[in-house]
Amino acid sequence: MTTSEKFVDHISSEYSTKGDYIYLGAGMLDEQVFANAPVKIPLKTMNRHGLIAGATGTGKSKTLQILAENLSQKGVPVLLMDVKGDLSGIAKASEGATFIDERHEKLGFPFSPDAAPVEMLSLSEQDGVRLRATVSEFGPVLLSRILDLNDTQSGIMAIIFKYCDDNQLPLLDLKDLKKMLQYTTEEGKEEISKEYGRISSASTGAILRKIIALEQQGAELFFGEKSFEVNDLLRKTSDGKGYVNILRLTDIQDRPKLFSTFMLSLLAEIYSTFPEKGDMDKPELVLFIDEAHLIFDEASDALLDQIESIVKLIRSKGVGLYFVTQNPADVPEEVLGQLGLKIQHALRAFTAKDRKAIKLAAENYPISEFYDTKNMLTSLGIGEAMVSALDEKGRPSPLVATMLRAPMSRMDILSDSELRQINKNSELARKYNEEIDRESAYEILNKKIEEADREEAKQQAKDQRQKVTKTSSRRKSGRSREGAIIKVLTSVTFIRGVMGILNKFLK
Repeated sequence: MTTSEKFVDHISSEYSTKGDYIYLGAGMLDEQVFANAPVKIPLKTMNRHGLIAGATGTGKSKTLQILAENLSQKGVPVLLMDVKGDLSGIAKASEGATFIDERHEKLGFPFSPDAAPVEMLSLSEQDGVRLRATVSEFGPVLLSRILDLNDTQSGIMAIIFKYCDDNQLPLLDLKDLKKMLQYTTEEGKEEISKEYGRISSASTGAILRKIIALEQQGAELFFGEKSFEVNDLLRKTSDGKGYVNILRLTDIQDRPKLFSTFMLSLLAEIYSTFPEKGDMDKPELVLFIDEAHLIFDEASDALLDQIESIVKLIRSKGVGLYFVTQNPADVPEEVLGQLGLKIQHALRAFTAKDRKAIKLAAENYPISEFYDTKNMLTSLGIGEAMVSALDEKGRPSPLVATMLRAPMSRMDILSDSELRQINKNSELARKYNEEIDRESAYEILNKKIEEADREEAKQQAKDQRQKVTKTSSRRKSGRSREGAIIKVLTSVTFIRGVMGILNKFLK
């Protein structure tokens, strides 16, 4: 048996699957494509998470597009984090091209253009379904980790949430939280210290500064109502296709704190909301996080621990997470070890640091009898990748260089008019784009403070009136005594005068 025959037999047997699957492409050896060595990803393992890595321009976004549109066809809803703004084309069918036909001829797989049902989502003022969450939904623990608070500050945050729960004060947005911080060390200082203990103004000041820093990254647009319900990510069309929810993040790249805040809150909400699924034939939801380093670069140790815990546990809810980044080193080892599917596009060795990164990246993949992985990573072309997956029993499949199929949808962005049309027809936009600012902690505390100020003013006025009354009474009392004395003296003088006159006449 020749090396080529051995390769084909090895790949076709290892990547065979009895259940439903996504066809990714065909195996390559010595620059030759073997159509009879198809690379298939079992649908039931797509909740085991994954990594799409590679240098800029090697085809990562198109690989993400391939996976997302195929999942949609299989009835699996998808959430895409579109940081670069180049994924909206998935809403329109491909117009085809000569190079696509040539590629699929090599693959021995027919090219069939198709579009996916799409919802456009937004965290900022960009058009789309507005995603929001309330401060209360975050809770004191998650919020403390996002703000990177120390133990003392985290304790204060817990007291604030407890006080608000006990006194029916809704914490909806950041102005509610800031007002509570002010109230704990000023107007409500005595009230809170009696029930919950003394709170340091220095600590509340430090928390307030961190909240302001988060606000400067646009968090005031995210915190509030109406809260987005994560079950709305699971919508399907009448013909059974899963919706591809594209979160537009082109204006978030310079605000990594907001991005990581949103991601952690979303994952926590999904984990707490979705029921346990056990072993499924296909995932309930798949999330693709483009430019994943934005989550990890600015994350504190506490935040990283929270992300790692959720990644480990969320697959039992039928949810798959796929991180898209330039180098596997961008993802923490504890998270990287949880990723079952790895699709590695080419890496470029321009510097000594690059060569070290490539050597390290190669060590993340199984040893192959057919490839020198380190050298292969630098020789892959656009739309080619090293693939390592899990079989239906959860065992790692062999590493295989793969020529990837072309996306069925448009490999370009939508026009402004096309985007407006999607948003105009969106049921979710009609549900979530109404701004709500109901009475919450900010308004209730302001009323409470105003009432206290009025009561204090009334008391001061009453005290002042009583003071004036007492002073007036003392003055009247003094004048009365003085009048009586004068009367007495006057009477005595008068009598003495009369008696004196009588005495004169008598003499």
